[in-house]
Amino acid sequence: MGRHFLQIPGPTNCPEQVLRAIAAPTIDHRGPEFAALGTRLLEKIKPVFGTTNPVVIYPASGTGAWEAALVNTLSRGQKVLAFETGHFATLWQKMALELGLEVDLVPGDWRHGVDTAVLAERLAADTGHEIAAVCCVHNETSTGVTSRIADVRAALDAAEHPALLLVDTISSLGSIDYRHDEWGVDVTVAGSQKGLMLPPGLSFNAVSDKALAAYETADLPRSFWDWKPILEANTRGMWPYTPATNLLYGLEVALDMLAEEGMEQVFARHQRWSRATRAAVEAWGLEVLCLDEREHSGSLTAVVVPDGVDADAVRATILERFDMSLGAGLGKLAGKIFRIGHLGHFEDLSLIGTLGGVQLGLGLAGVPVKPEGLQAALDVLERG
Repeated sequence: MGRHFLQIPGPTNCPEQVLRAIAAPTIDHRGPEFAALGTRLLEKIKPVFGTTNPVVIYPASGTGAWEAALVNTLSRGQKVLAFETGHFATLWQKMALELGLEVDLVPGDWRHGVDTAVLAERLAADTGHEIAAVCCVHNETSTGVTSRIADVRAALDAAEHPALLLVDTISSLGSIDYRHDEWGVDVTVAGSQKGLMLPPGLSFNAVSDKALAAYETADLPRSFWDWKPILEANTRGMWPYTPATNLLYGLEVALDMLAEEGMEQVFARHQRWSRATRAAVEAWGLEVLCLDEREHSGSLTAVVVPDGVDADAVRATILERFDMSLGAGLGKLAGKIFRIGHLGHFEDLSLIGTLGGVQLGLGLAGVPVKPEGLQAALDVLERG
């Protein structure tokens, strides 16, 4: 009985008004009503990225937007500098390799964000400017670690290096403070199914003038992902192929909700939920995966289970007993952590229910935890 608690860090729960919008009848995607919708959306999406430049919208998952960012700006054999901050950073660099790019992957422990000291060293050593792009994941969904993109830009500027800056915000857009223009990002990658409170199916590239200039010489194969025909059609509120019409209905509602609340308030409530969740984890006597106080994610918290405990068994117990889904450990973290999503269409009572279910589930799974965890979270929420 009762609702399912979907507390993975995406896809997230969708607001009823978004679901109702998606359920509206489909209209002609070549007609004037759709053109008006497209024109509105292409402007409304810009403030969420913190940009006044174009945002390309694809009927695709975030993985598609990864590929679009690479093929529209780079050429075969060019060097990309990437950072192993977690599972998704690793997958993005694997894609770059498969596309014919040379990738210099900086190893990481998956408990910290981008190491800007190493970045500065690599940039200083690259006197011939062979590095064509720096790829970073803003919020690593597999670890709950948020890299400091402003510091990445500062390192690039200090080195006077011309490399493009490509950033994945799939689990941070609409949840964690992000500033495409101010931070000098060239391509921002995002998806619909997390902070934007939609089902999976839309992905995004916010693009700078520098990225658009790089497009002119990039030679990686592109067709579906090609920016040029999309941007040309977008001037009329259209797309060069069939768009995800009903998801675009929902996107407009979601963007209106974010605008009405105000992005600063959106960011503040996510950080508040993050603080409350960490307070619970620490009071239970467990460990948060992220080790840098400056890098705790507002979107999710990854919890390390004690040695000898299978995190997936804990998750299975919680799913069976309380109908609540938690995020699994991915890659080398499989079985070692579980992830609590606290993003998107969410509120204080949902967090209290989530943490209560985790506390009960840990005990049932045989993990000794102190009962003060839930109260510690309540204390944070009460302080506001």
